Amino acid sequence: MIYPVIILVLLALILSSAIKVIYEYERGVVFRLGRFSGVKGPGLRFIIPVVDKLMKISLRTVAMDVPPQDVITKDNVSIKVNAVIYFRVVHPDKSIIEVENYLYATSQLAQTSLRSVLGQSELDELLIHRESLNRHLQEILDRQTDPWGVKVSNVEIKHVDLPTEMQRAMAKQAEAERERRSKVIHAEGEYQAAQKLTDAAAIIASQPGALQLRYLQTLTEVASENNSTLIFPFPLDLVKPFLGLQEKIK
Repeated sequence: MIYPVIILVLLALILSSAIKVIYEYERGVVFRLGRFSGVKGPGLRFIIPVVDKLMKISLRTVAMDVPPQDVITKDNVSIKVNAVIYFRVVHPDKSIIEVENYLYATSQLAQTSLRSVLGQSELDELLIHRESLNRHLQEILDRQTDPWGVKVSNVEIKHVDLPTEMQRAMAKQAEAERERRSKVIHAEGEYQAAQKLTDAAAIIASQPGALQLRYLQTLTEVASENNSTLIFPFPLDLVKPFLGLQEKIK
């Protein structure tokens, strides 16, 4: 009675090792007696126990953080930079055959490439043209990971940690730039005001009556703002027309 039970247990173990379930986002790389046999798709798959070995590889996109790296820029500024890379496996067989651990290898390659590329750039370029540096890093990583069956889809520089002295210098530079813009705007305003006053003076000079009307308007404004008695010189030019009219009547 013991032997049938043992046989059933062995058959169960053999069947369990022969039946593999592969999810939709996975692929199974099969090695038969140590040699690459093929890649199996998702679903219920059967392999030969002991003879075949199946290794599952995920095809989903991986978001990997690149630890902060000490970088010396082209203009000799020491900074710390970290980034994130997005990649996925497109050839499961290559990701196992061509590299021992594609996750670790991609991480190390990203760190060295980050230091190399940013070390060839100046600080202003790193702060202003970050998008172009991201594309450049993505192209380098994608080209170097292609033999491993890995596709790098995106690289993003997350944070640039500047020294305290550099932060103070940049703050002073920004303050000086704002002050310069303020002075330029003020000077432009003064220039436009002077231009308008020049135009107004030209109009008043061509029309003598305009000066008299402006004088009367000023008297009205002053009288409405102050309750005290004010004495103003009264120009004779304002009454000359009335005197001429009186002489004609006589």
